[in-house]
This record gives sequence, structure tokens and C-alpha cells, in this order.
Amino acid sequence: MTGYGRSEVLLEGGKLIIEIRSVNAKTAEISLKTPLIPKDKEMPLRKKLADRLQRGTIDVFLTWEPNAGSSSRTINRDLALEYYRQIAELGDAVGAANLPLQEPNYLLATLLRMPDVLDTAKRDVITQDNWPKVEKAFDEALEAIVAYRRHEGEALYKDVRGRVEAILELENEVESCEAERIATVRERLLKTAEDVGVKLDPERFEQEMIFYLEKYDINEEKVRLRQHCRYFFDTIDNEEYPGKKLGFIIQEMGREINTTGSKANHARIQKAVVKMKDELEKIREQSMNIL
Repeated sequence: MTGYGRSEVLLEGGKLIIEIRSVNAKTAEISLKTPLIPKDKEMPLRKKLADRLQRGTIDVFLTWEPNAGSSSRTINRDLALEYYRQIAELGDAVGAANLPLQEPNYLLATLLRMPDVLDTAKRDVITQDNWPKVEKAFDEALEAIVAYRRHEGEALYKDVRGRVEAILELENEVESCEAERIATVRERLLKTAEDVGVKLDPERFEQEMIFYLEKYDINEEKVRLRQHCRYFFDTIDNEEYPGKKLGFIIQEMGREINTTGSKANHARIQKAVVKMKDELEKIREQSMNIL
């Protein structure tokens, strides 16, 4: 959802610069950070932004750059004289009343920088007559931010898809450890019984092994995790705005990975589970930027 778009339009008296910026958010949070947009145009613009960008904290900036000489300015003479009078009184108070008269250019420059001494003629930059040109420039900035997002989305697509594929490969590694895990558990139980001097009943021992295999069986978790991964691929490949649904799928993937880890009781499987969690966390972080 991160993006940036910019456009410019020449109007009578100057140039209008339109910038649209967006960052991650769960909904469309639109802020028009400018007083230049007429009130009757705000709602249509907000709707257009929400329809086109869907989600994100979206800020719109409009900057007006008037042509040289087109910005009519006048000096507020009465206010400037009042400022001068106060400066002179201050000079008298500190015993340097003649200081401003010795440097008139410095004093004039200072007075012109005082608040409201220079009045700029107020006028509406955006009018009904030039609105079609402004709207076209706004659409160009909107298309620019969409293109920016699309380019970022292509990189995100490759990244998250590759990480889901890595999880599937790690799941295959978990499956390859199954036979070894059962044999290791059997040997450990037999050795423990031998160490404590307990003679095991073969039939009872096999019953306990079956109980163990049922309790720590991870076949359902493997099947569901693979299904979630396939659903992830299907969603990201075929839906226009898959972000929210991907969040739910990632949550389910995490549940199956965690359950596999709690049942593993095997070093290599635990190691694979840690790697899967690491990949899933990176997918979760990236998914926050997917519409």
C-alpha cells in the first residue's frame, strides 16, 4: 500500500503541483492536506481515492507556485508605520533611538518581514472554469501512485510466493523424518526400560507405541498446511485485492506449524518448524503491504 504519485498543471497565473502519498493501513484513511480544493469537490475526490486505492493512509498535497509578477502584493503602510513607531520607542527605552536612522535599508527590510506588512491579494486558485484541467492532473497523479504500487506489488508477489514454497519444502523435510522419529522413540523407550531394569511385555509395549503414534501423529497438520499453502497461491494469483484474506490464511498456516512443533519430539523436525516460523513471520510482515 506504500506509494507516491505526482503531477503538475499550468493554470492562469502559475503552476499547481499535486502529490499523493500512501502508507499501510487497514482501511482507507484519506487526508486532504490543502486549503486549495473547493469544498464541493472534496467528497468526489475522496470517493475516487477510496475506490482506486482501496486501503492505506492516503495524504494529498497541493502546492501553488505563482508566476513572477502574478502575485499582487501591497504594503500595509499604516501597519508598517505602527511597527516603526514601536521600534523607535524601544530604541528610546534602551538609549539608542537614532540606531534605525543610521541603517535605513536594514530597518526597511526588517519592517517588510513583520507579520501582515505585505498583503497578498487573495483569490481562488481552483475555479469551476479550470477544474477539468485540475481533475485531469489529479487523475494523472492517481495513476502514478497506482503504477508505483503495482511495481512494488510485483516484488512482493515474488517474495511471499517464494517463502510459501520454502515452507512446503520444509514440510517435505518434516515428512522425511517420520520413519526416523518413530524408530528413535522406540529405541529411547526400550533403552529407558533397560536402564531402570524393567522387563517390558512385548504386547503392552506395542500398545503403548500405538498410543504414542496416535497422540503425536502430525499427518493431519501436514495435510492442512499443504491445503493452506495451495489456498494462499490460489488467492494471491486470482483475487484483485487478496490482502485481508491472505492474513486469515497466514493465521491458519501458523496454527498448523505450531501444532507440528508441539508434537514433533524430534530434533530435525523442530529445526524445520523453526525455519517455517521464520518464513511465515516474514510473509506476515510483507502481507501488511498487500491490498
